[in-house]
Amino acid sequence: MANPNFGFETTAEEVASTYADQIKGKTILVTGVSPNGLGVYTAKTLALHNPALLILAARSHSSLDSAVSAIKEVAPSCPIKPFFLDLSSIRTVRAAAAELKSWIDVPKIDILINNAAIMWSPWAVSEDGIEQQFATNHIGTWLFTNLIIEKIIAAKGRVVNVSSAGHRLSGVRFDDVNFKDGKEYKPDTAYGQSKTGNILMAISLASKLASKDVTAYSLHPGVIWTNLGRHTPLETLQKRGIMDENGKLIEGGGGYKWKSHSQGSATTLVAALDPNIVDRSGAYLCDCKVDHNGIMEPYAFDKENAERLWQLSEKLVGEKFEF
Repeated sequence: MANPNFGFETTAEEVASTYADQIKGKTILVTGVSPNGLGVYTAKTLALHNPALLILAARSHSSLDSAVSAIKEVAPSCPIKPFFLDLSSIRTVRAAAAELKSWIDVPKIDILINNAAIMWSPWAVSEDGIEQQFATNHIGTWLFTNLIIEKIIAAKGRVVNVSSAGHRLSGVRFDDVNFKDGKEYKPDTAYGQSKTGNILMAISLASKLASKDVTAYSLHPGVIWTNLGRHTPLETLQKRGIMDENGKLIEGGGGYKWKSHSQGSATTLVAALDPNIVDRSGAYLCDCKVDHNGIMEPYAFDKENAERLWQLSEKLVGEKFEF
């Protein structure tokens, strides 16, 4: 079981200090290291505890430059490899994975933290014709993970998917992930579909890779104000009581209990580092604990749904993955 002393208030620094021996000497890849995001905060915290290498992935070079600078400020001696990763299309994911696999000086990856995501974006499809939130948050993440899985298997490593309680907004629309070509599109529902995908993906990986001693987890980080919410219309935030008429956050607005970036990164680090949850591979974590609070929708932990999504994902990318 996870550390019983951890909970809602636990910080990333507390978790990293507790499991510092699980960071030292490890190669860790964190995606989505954009400014003001949980990815870069997570990476900064890991950098303080002597990893062998931090691989930082983002879809813009400016984000990568910013992340490297932020980490060098707190851990100037930490080895870093910035890595361009655009999850929005099958083509760009394949190109990025091919580059990473060519790195002979990085034979293994101990921890992959799939943190990158978009949220509540306007209707659009990827260059592959897939609704862009599902394309980026699920398909891109799923494909990238599978393409580099041999490096994770080599380390008997962990895969961590940063999902969301927002999965409760929708299950996967298996017969219509594109919302009738946008005619029935709702940004929040599409986000929920993609976040359910993150949970089901972790369940599948846990099952399919158990014999390889690879573990996988998903999690809800909490409610944190980051750049992830940049597409959410101001009027929506005001209607939900999250922002006032001047566009300022309301303390406790919308009935949410907000977390700091440090608190919001803590559950990710528990999923990535805690040696006591190895026997709970496939689990969903919330507030630094394996969820027992009934906050998951049944469709998100249904093993048949997990396999159905795996097969749909294979169909969409045109490749089967077996281990």
